[in-house]
Amino acid sequence: MPDLSSTFVRLHARLAPVAFVPEVRLHQADEPIGLWELTEGEFHSAQPPPFWAFAWAGGQALARYVLDEPTVVAGRRVLDLAAGSGLVAIAAARAGAAAVRAVEIDERAVAAVALNAEANGVRVTADHADLLEPDTADTDAEVILAGDVFYSEAMANRMLRFLLRAARSGARVLVGDPDRAFLPRERFRELATYQVPVPPALESVRVKRTTVWELNPARPGASR
Repeated sequence: MPDLSSTFVRLHARLAPVAFVPEVRLHQADEPIGLWELTEGEFHSAQPPPFWAFAWAGGQALARYVLDEPTVVAGRRVLDLAAGSGLVAIAAARAGAAAVRAVEIDERAVAAVALNAEANGVRVTADHADLLEPDTADTDAEVILAGDVFYSEAMANRMLRFLLRAARSGARVLVGDPDRAFLPRERFRELATYQVPVPPALESVRVKRTTVWELNPARPGASR
C-alpha cells in the first residue's frame, strides 16, 4: 500500500460511523464536492474519482444485509468487487467470513480499504487489480458482493459478464443498487429493500430506496 495514498486518505477524510451501518466506521469526506474537485482539478491524474471517500447507497444496503443475515457469508471466502471504501468487505469480515478480499482499480481506494479494515479491527486483503479484464478474472470466492456498480452502461456490461461467469462457476452473487439506470433487473431476484441515508450533494436527495439483489445465472438468454 503506497504511503502517499494512505497519507492522502488520512488528510482528506475523517473516520466516522456510516449512516445506515453505524457498527462500521470509515474514512469519509466531510464535503464531497471539494474532494471531487481536488482529485479532478489541480491534482488531476489517471486516478479514478474518489469513490472510496463516500458510503454509497448500494454499499450501505449490502453491508446492512450482510450484517443482518450473516449466514450469507459466514465461513465462506468472500470477494468485495469494486470495493470503494471497503464497507461491504468489512461487514462481511464482521459477519464471520472465512476470508475477505476487496479489489479496486484505484490505489487510493486500496489504501482506504486497508485503513478502514484496521480501524474496525477486521482482516481484509486489499488488492489493486481489475478483475473485469478477462486475463485477470480468476477468483476462488464462494460469495461475491458488489455495491453500486451499475452506474454506467460500460461498467454495467463489463460487470455483468464477470458476475455471470462467477455465478456459473458456483459463486453466490449479491449486489446492492439504488435503482441505477443500467441494472439489468431481469437477471436478478430481490432479497431486501431499504431506505438508505445519502449525501444530498452526491445524490440530490437525502434518502435513496436501495435494493439488495441476487444474480440468477440460469436465466434464459443470459450472455455467456
